[in-house]
Amino acid sequence: MWSSFTDFVFAQGAAERSQCYGPILEQLKTLCPLSNSCQSVSVLVPGSGLGRLAYEIAKLGYRCQGNEWSMFMLIASQFILNRVKGTNVFVIYPWVHNFCNNMSSGDQLNSCLIPDVDPHDLPPASDFSMTAGDFNEVYNEEDTWDCVATCYFIDTSPNVVAYIETIQRILKPGGHWINFGPLLYHFADMANERSVELSYETIRRIMLKHFGFELLKEEVRIPSTYIQSPLSMMKLQYECVFFVARKPLISK
Repeated sequence: MWSSFTDFVFAQGAAERSQCYGPILEQLKTLCPLSNSCQSVSVLVPGSGLGRLAYEIAKLGYRCQGNEWSMFMLIASQFILNRVKGTNVFVIYPWVHNFCNNMSSGDQLNSCLIPDVDPHDLPPASDFSMTAGDFNEVYNEEDTWDCVATCYFIDTSPNVVAYIETIQRILKPGGHWINFGPLLYHFADMANERSVELSYETIRRIMLKHFGFELLKEEVRIPSTYIQSPLSMMKLQYECVFFVARKPLISK
């Protein structure tokens, strides 16, 4: 049981971030150890949403840039990252429109205080930025990034192979791709939309055989929830894939 309602409010989101961001941050620190020169390590976070993962990476001292296509996400992240100072400034009700699977009437009105960290609490001289636009169109310059970190992202494209191609192109030789997430293809079954829904086995084969990535670490069926109400009577859980791949030093 929570010791107080405040403890419960602060804990919301922490478990989910630990599930998906935790492995990415730990691998990043392993591949690129923190030092006085870690800011020279460039990390790109496509599909960065509200920018929390990119913020956490920048807070570690890395040079980090988030990229997002959704205007709704961009408006919210711009407001939080650039206009809000301090913690727990606003109260929001994320599940007020959820009328099903409420154990009690009050569950629907469960609130959250945001942000739970100060967006301006970054190390001095931090290099943290956000870009707007389609990932495949914004990033075309070859051999520019030390690491690309993708979280719940690769299934947002109508053609996941195009994402892999872009990631392979923009990584520096020897650069790393860290990925965590499921394959809930966002364009599947949408009217007038073309969508390629590949299995992870096929993606893995394309990544290794066609694009020449070297697989350094791989874990499958990692349980993870996504913006799940902790009080709901129904919970959706993904079984995600986590891998670390390296672009070869010499192109084949």
